[in-house]
Amino acid sequence: MSLRDLISDVIHTLWANKLRTFLTMFGIAWGIVSIVLMVAAGEGLRVGQEKMQETFARDLMIVFAGRTSMQAGGTRAGRRIFFETQDATYVKQESPSCQYVMPELGTDTAVRSRYNNAQPTVTGSYPEFAEVRSIGVAQGRFYNWDDENQVRRVAFLGSAIAKQLFPQGDAIGSTIYIKNMPYVVIGVMKEKDQDSSYDGWDVNKIFIPFSVMQQDLPNKPPATPQSVDRLLVTPKSVAEHEDCKREVRVALGRLHHFDPKDKEAASIWDTLEEAQAFAKMTDGMKYFLGAVGVTTLFLGGLGVMNVMLVAVRERTREIGVRKALGAPAASILRQFFLETLIVVFLSGGTGLAIAYGLCGLVDLLPMPPFFAGLLPTWQSGTLAIALLGSIAFLAALYPARQAALIDPIEALRFEAGG
Repeated sequence: MSLRDLISDVIHTLWANKLRTFLTMFGIAWGIVSIVLMVAAGEGLRVGQEKMQETFARDLMIVFAGRTSMQAGGTRAGRRIFFETQDATYVKQESPSCQYVMPELGTDTAVRSRYNNAQPTVTGSYPEFAEVRSIGVAQGRFYNWDDENQVRRVAFLGSAIAKQLFPQGDAIGSTIYIKNMPYVVIGVMKEKDQDSSYDGWDVNKIFIPFSVMQQDLPNKPPATPQSVDRLLVTPKSVAEHEDCKREVRVALGRLHHFDPKDKEAASIWDTLEEAQAFAKMTDGMKYFLGAVGVTTLFLGGLGVMNVMLVAVRERTREIGVRKALGAPAASILRQFFLETLIVVFLSGGTGLAIAYGLCGLVDLLPMPPFFAGLLPTWQSGTLAIALLGSIAFLAALYPARQAALIDPIEALRFEAGG
């Protein structure tokens, strides 16, 4: 039998058993769809959360002053720690693995424009704050070192507070009054989504140079006028992240006389550590969902094998006649093997097309900020195809071998007896 005749015979046989073929193919297609969609959903969640994290900050450590929980250098436990402006300079000098160490000071206060009043958070730090905290510029500019060094009363508005104070959109160059002191608006922030913060959403804040912040809005007692709320630290590279964190703890411990291992004295919110922990969680979820899809696919493969074994039994007389007429066992083996491969790969290809089509359709819809959509990866497609090939081979081999081993005399006798 030629290959063309073989394929024609296989298609005729499958068409003669349409319902059985459809149900068999559905199991395989559903398994492929499950793998691709589940892995794509996990990838979409991971990418979405990664983007949300980047809008807050990327590889940033926020260091908060606390109370000592250990005795060190003759000082008692429970002592209150206050970071001061000069701490940032000292820590930077003592931490060669860190790129930026900057102070931050913030407070909620009354602000008014010629249109409206508000009570936003006003925060001050160094000009690199915009880079470290992913503050994008929509209009104007962020404050620079000239503004900082000359103690200029300039303000950069978050996108939401800009709309509240200047509903007409004419913020740039206008004057706002922070605690009755005039500030010139020099810029407005780009809108951004944010899912975490330590003192409120950036879109609702007003950003001013640190020197002005400490002059006009210093901390109140028991803190000193030179105290700051926290230190913002970034490493020179991801590889130096842990070294930077260790150097900061050692420098602050030396400066404020506490044990560097005392995490209560200087607690650190590590955004990289948090991102890595979330990535592990989403990867675990993705692998679990993928495993569910793989299980479904294997069950579909078992269904194919079972159906093909039934087909072998139903066509016992046909096989016996063909072998009695001289058809070699290899020809019988090829026929059933090819029949199974067509069923599996046709259903698998259909499943892949449906899965990728669904991903494309879903991605056209508006997505929540934390979810980037259904993102199928080449790894999930490769895995699906590899599993599909393995299952096709295993599901085809045993039924085809059983068909090839049928004795023609026994086959004809079996049919006559039935």
